[in-house]
Amino acid sequence: MTALLTIGFLGILFGQSDRKTVPEPKFTELSREDSARLGRQRAVVASAAMQRYGTKALTGTKSDLPVLQRLIDDKVFKKSQTYELQCLGLAFGDVLTSELPLRWVMVTDEYGTDPTLQFKKTTLQINALTMISKRVERDGHVDVSELLRITRERLARTEPTLR
Repeated sequence: MTALLTIGFLGILFGQSDRKTVPEPKFTELSREDSARLGRQRAVVASAAMQRYGTKALTGTKSDLPVLQRLIDDKVFKKSQTYELQCLGLAFGDVLTSELPLRWVMVTDEYGTDPTLQFKKTTLQINALTMISKRVERDGHVDVSELLRITRERLARTEPTLR
């Protein structure tokens, strides 16, 4: 038993594991169906903002942050409403695309195929869809302005290493 634990520890220590090499993610443009799905998800957030606060429309810009923050703070969507929380993540992702060199694409990786934000033409991706839902589901505090600031800073720090 001790020998097995020692071998396992040494494998971890020296970066050896039984994990298979994960292939690079494959990015594709949004299909018409993908765009329609994202549109339906945006409509969920726009409808909630209209019903709750009389917000006429979301703009996909930084001016949406107070409305998104209010929807989160007012717990309009419960932590069990993963789809709706991911819709909030999509609306937040739209803000990110207006502020940073990110764009919506589909990514296929070891987890399946999902919408994501691609940084320029790199393999770096921001999974905005789950940025809010994961935090809410873990009872974490969500500050969308802070998430924007952190994302901006991390991209600025990471970009030089991508060249």
